[in-house]
Amino acid sequence: MRVNEKIAIVGAGLSGAVIGRELAEAGHEIEIFDARDHIAGNCHTERDEETGVMLHVYGPHIFHTDNAEVWDYVNRFQTFMPYKNRVKTTSNGQVYSLPINLHTINQFYSRNFRPDEARTFIEEQADKTIAEPKTFEEQALRFVGKDLYEAFFKGYTEKQWGCSPTDLPASILKRLPVRFNYDDNYFFHKYQGMPENGYTDMIGRILDHPNIAVNLGTHFQRTEATGFRHVFYSGPLDGYFDYEFGRLGYRTLDFERFTYEGDYQGCAVMNYGEVSVPYTRITEHKHFSPWEDHAGSVCYREFSRACGPEDIPYYPIRLVKEKEQLADYVARAVQETAVTFVGRLGTYRYLDMDVTIREALDTARLYLSKKDAGASMPAFLHSPM
Repeated sequence: MRVNEKIAIVGAGLSGAVIGRELAEAGHEIEIFDARDHIAGNCHTERDEETGVMLHVYGPHIFHTDNAEVWDYVNRFQTFMPYKNRVKTTSNGQVYSLPINLHTINQFYSRNFRPDEARTFIEEQADKTIAEPKTFEEQALRFVGKDLYEAFFKGYTEKQWGCSPTDLPASILKRLPVRFNYDDNYFFHKYQGMPENGYTDMIGRILDHPNIAVNLGTHFQRTEATGFRHVFYSGPLDGYFDYEFGRLGYRTLDFERFTYEGDYQGCAVMNYGEVSVPYTRITEHKHFSPWEDHAGSVCYREFSRACGPEDIPYYPIRLVKEKEQLADYVARAVQETAVTFVGRLGTYRYLDMDVTIREALDTARLYLSKKDAGASMPAFLHSPM
């Protein structure tokens, strides 16, 4: 017979909310702690008082997945409206579509290629002397050639990551496709959309359960873990151990907000690839809710920089130095009892929202099955290494 337990969850974002809901529905008493004064973490959305536009406060979050269960799960708590992410980018005074597609190729080279002709042409541009690309730059040169790499990837990457593309692993670029048709949808997952009333409303509904208590503006300390049967921790992995081995490297983002009467750029996301432009992109938030109508507009210029101790961590860097530190923290974490590290910060991995939810569901179910079997829960469902 399953005994109801008191469980702590650190973080009221997607990981914490989903795990909390699953365990609450199983009868456990859930207490959630979050250092911020709002739920939903970096997915937090709110209405702009001046314009009425739904703002993605910490940058845009677009939901896309091939996982039917995850799609059904989020739609249980919020109506998802159709949305396709169509990104534009500037280069040498012109605007192009991303990801690179047939229109981009024909426009950039002033040609009229058919798909098979474009494929052959791009293969001719590729640097075939690079047999096994190891860096971002080598992958790009092998993938699309020098011209497209320098126009669309090089400068943007330098600004986004704060280092040369020769210092980044090739795996980063493998997420960016090239299409030999006119499809300009940035993602190609089966299910894509935006929550009608924003992510904060959705996560609020997930947390709306009598067995869940949420404590905002509250820092959870390791010493408090003894008051709970188990802790699910979605905060920074290094922070849990008081940065014993130093701080793991992250990039953070600064947003420069400005308003505009009308339509500022005609799309939700406009990238700026030139190094001479200090920001990486401009996001126009009313275009993330195309079913709404707003006269005014709110835009964010987005700047990427190294993450300091007081900054919000966004992107784990995961270069050689960080991986060495990470190994130390992972070894330290597996020595803990009754603590499981989850989510983007807890596992020091870049996770899309659908993957975050999938892993949260799996984590909660594993916990329930382990308890039924009288077995212990691992520190990580998926190894950060």
